[in-house]
Amino acid sequence: MKQYLDLVQHVLENGEEKGDRTGTGTISVFGYQSRYDLREGFPLLTTKKVLFNAVVYELLWFLRGSTNINSGLKEFTSIWNAWADEEGELGPVYGYQWRSWERFTPDGSGGYRKEHVDQIQGAIDMIKNNPNSRRIIVSAWNVGDVERMALPPCHAFFQFYVVNGFLDCQLYQRSADIALGVPFNIASYALLLSMMAQECCLIPRYFVHTLGDAHIYTNHIDGLKLQLQRSPKLLPKVSIAEKRFSEMTFDDIILSDYQHDPFIKFSIAV
Repeated sequence: MKQYLDLVQHVLENGEEKGDRTGTGTISVFGYQSRYDLREGFPLLTTKKVLFNAVVYELLWFLRGSTNINSGLKEFTSIWNAWADEEGELGPVYGYQWRSWERFTPDGSGGYRKEHVDQIQGAIDMIKNNPNSRRIIVSAWNVGDVERMALPPCHAFFQFYVVNGFLDCQLYQRSADIALGVPFNIASYALLLSMMAQECCLIPRYFVHTLGDAHIYTNHIDGLKLQLQRSPKLLPKVSIAEKRFSEMTFDDIILSDYQHDPFIKFSIAV
């Protein structure tokens, strides 16, 4: 995971002081890209421990179309707790947009009816049936719904690319918390790429991570400098049960050979 350490070093050396919504303060650069080759191993950070179980639970929660932390998330990870309302609801966040994007179509009588678009299934269908398409895109940034979301999507949209039996994925992330969020995002989208590739009988290859506002909160600087003193280890492996995408459960995803340095505590900026 030298790519991640290169990102940290780049922002520490070139970042500019910038205010932020939380009032914490950041150093930030605008525009950065990393590439991870899944054929070399699963890109899970090794210079600190990343809670892979939480990555899996959150991704499966997204893929079920869930938007409430009480529906199979809160008992496994507290990652969304700070933004949920008293009932655990977050509004039409990632899972809703991925699986139930709202659209209105003519009903034949001069009015309109509301329908829902399953973008994930649509992407699977295009990968299988129209692999040369340049439109295999899933978007979480729904302008009409942003104000209803507890937190507008940071990882805004992603695109798949099929060539020579390989499947690649590029994510555009508008806002990237380098210490806390980015290691989690890399693992989550690498896992999604692996699941999609298996569903479509392809080999997962590159995860390309494109960042907009790539920032380090000022209270995270010391922890990241500690990471830079550590050496990356061999990457772990992830195996996925040979099951349909829609039938996948937590127990079907196995992480092995994960060697890592100790966990580093970073406080979350809300």
